[in-house]
Amino acid sequence: MGLTAESIPVLALWSAPRSRSTAFARMMTERKDRVVVHEPFSQVVDFGEVNVGGQVVRSEQGVLAALRGIAAERPVFFKDTTDFRYPAVLADQGFLAGATHTFIIRHPAEAIASHHALNPSLGREEVGFARLFEIFAAVQAATGVTPVVIDSEDLLDRPNETVRAYCAAVGIPFLPQALTWQPGMRSEWRATSRWHASTSATAGFQHGSGSGSGGGGGASRAQAVRAVWADPVLRAYCDYHLPYYEKLRAAALRP
Repeated sequence: MGLTAESIPVLALWSAPRSRSTAFARMMTERKDRVVVHEPFSQVVDFGEVNVGGQVVRSEQGVLAALRGIAAERPVFFKDTTDFRYPAVLADQGFLAGATHTFIIRHPAEAIASHHALNPSLGREEVGFARLFEIFAAVQAATGVTPVVIDSEDLLDRPNETVRAYCAAVGIPFLPQALTWQPGMRSEWRATSRWHASTSATAGFQHGSGSGSGGGGGASRAQAVRAVWADPVLRAYCDYHLPYYEKLRAAALRP
């Protein structure tokens, strides 16, 4: 399949874990203008199977085929996290070049603090920024274009401006009404509900709504980050991933 032969109406958001990607996906659901698929690649690795648009698939290749199948009927948005590596995605040059791949970032110290609170056995690679940059670089190589990156801190500080800039960069209309929503745990989150509790309590992008995907700020966040710096293992994780974050941050939109 040639790189220019396939154009796939799939918009992807890739994220290291605990970088507020679920809140962004919640906003995309509120738009109601495309099918939204929640973490299909990480779930198929973690659980051995995942439901993608009503179809149960059991491999990365199956997810790729299911996303293409949905996109043949309606535009698709999916978000996924890089606590795992996805070799089938990295090998699928048609998908890398034909879909629109975007990225959301958060400072690794904050992401690690939030991740470690939920997963005390967190390993270095699960932090995910090195794998996130690997996908970014693969998309850049396949397309010849620097992919869209947003910083989740901008999303919390300037949600309207950040989402407007994102929409302009990926060629979709800006729908300001989608920036607020009804709180609640969505059905697609239930398999991994403890990871999405903070987002389920939110009604929009805001500081102070928890330290995970939905928000996070103030003294509790600062205290968690200090704990990362004070822990030799977590500090080493942060030092390892920080250069990848900085490369992605250098490409981020400036709303």
